[in-house]
Amino acid sequence: MLGEDYAIRELRSGDGAALAAAYRRNREHLAPWDPDRPESFYTDAGQEIEVERNLALSEEGRTYVNLIWYGEQVVGRLMLSNIVRYVLQSGTVGYWVDHEHLRRGLATSAVGHAVVQATRLGLHRLEAGTAPTNTASQAVLRRSGFEEYGRAERFLFIRGEWRDQVLFQRILHDDPPGNPVPRSGVDRA
Repeated sequence: MLGEDYAIRELRSGDGAALAAAYRRNREHLAPWDPDRPESFYTDAGQEIEVERNLALSEEGRTYVNLIWYGEQVVGRLMLSNIVRYVLQSGTVGYWVDHEHLRRGLATSAVGHAVVQATRLGLHRLEAGTAPTNTASQAVLRRSGFEEYGRAERFLFIRGEWRDQVLFQRILHDDPPGNPVPRSGVDRA
C-alpha cells in the first residue's frame, strides 16, 4: 500500500521532463541494472521521445508504463512489457524506485499494482528477472507472490558485457485465454 503522499498513475504525454529529472537523480543508483544509455536519454526532450514511444506501444497493447509520483516528482517507474497474447497470455514486469525513497514499500506496492493491471488485461502469467546480486528486488518479487524458476545465463547486455538474470514468475489465474487465435490462424493484432 502506497503512503498517502505517493500515487501510481499511467504514463502521459508531457511526463518527459519529470521522468528525465528522476533518471538524472538516479543515474548512479540505476547504473548496476540499466544498459548503457546515450546522454540524450537523460534530457527532457529525450524522455519525451521515450514517453511517446511507450504510449504508442501501449496503444498496441504491448507495453504499459506507470509512474510513481511523490507530489510533483517522479520517484519510480513500473512497466508491463513483452506482452504476448493468444495461448501464452504473458508479460514481463520491471520496476525501479528512487534512491531517496527506498525501503518504504513502494516497489512491493508497484509490483502489486502490476499484478492487478495484468489480471485486468487477462494475462495468465507475469515474469521478472533480476541480477543475481539484486537480493532486494528478489525479496520484492517473493513478497509479491513470484516464485524463482531458473537462471538465464548471459541474458542482458549491461555495462559492456552479457550478464545473468535470476528468473521469477507468478501465475495469475488458470482461466482460458480471452482472445483466442482467429479462425484463419493468422495473428491480426
